[in-house]
Amino acid sequence: MTDIILHRVLPFAKRLLAERVQPGETVVDATAGNGNDTLFLAGLVGETGRVIAFDIQQQALDSTKQHLGELAERTELILDSHANVKAYIEGVIGGAMFNLGYLPYSEDHSIITTPSSTIAALDALLGLLKKSGIITITVYDGHEGGSEERDALLDYVKTLHQGDVHAIRYELLNQRRNPPFLLALEKMKDFSEVRKVTE
Repeated sequence: MTDIILHRVLPFAKRLLAERVQPGETVVDATAGNGNDTLFLAGLVGETGRVIAFDIQQQALDSTKQHLGELAERTELILDSHANVKAYIEGVIGGAMFNLGYLPYSEDHSIITTPSSTIAALDALLGLLKKSGIITITVYDGHEGGSEERDALLDYVKTLHQGDVHAIRYELLNQRRNPPFLLALEKMKDFSEVRKVTE
């Protein structure tokens, strides 16, 4: 039996980051949720690395801390919007993950990521990202407000200068209704502010 080449969206996001993040680096989980991505990133950075995880719900951070176990020592949990990432990070990051939408298994689906905060966070993180670093954004658009965030994100990504950032959209086309898709951004050169293009 051969290895799977066409991964589902979440495993593919992890594969991209695993190829670029190095032990000892600082990385960001922009949407901690229940801690699955935070745990994955904590494994990538090793004992000398650091994961900074953001969420606007204490319930999410509590779940993440419990999920991390001993790896919580290399993780900083921030109760704040990812839009404010620059207030918490100095220096270069090795990568970042977003998992958009609402908190899985939460009863309140009205608390969701928003276009304005997500795009503000992406802009900031691209400036902090190392050359050749990767940011992955798993986009869910089946919930109320999801399609607006999807469209705003796609419009934003199209403005990123191709000399500064390479952007892909990855999705499986024969999946259930409203399957998630992945946006991945690769930083091509050193800069603190990404150039934008207009059509």
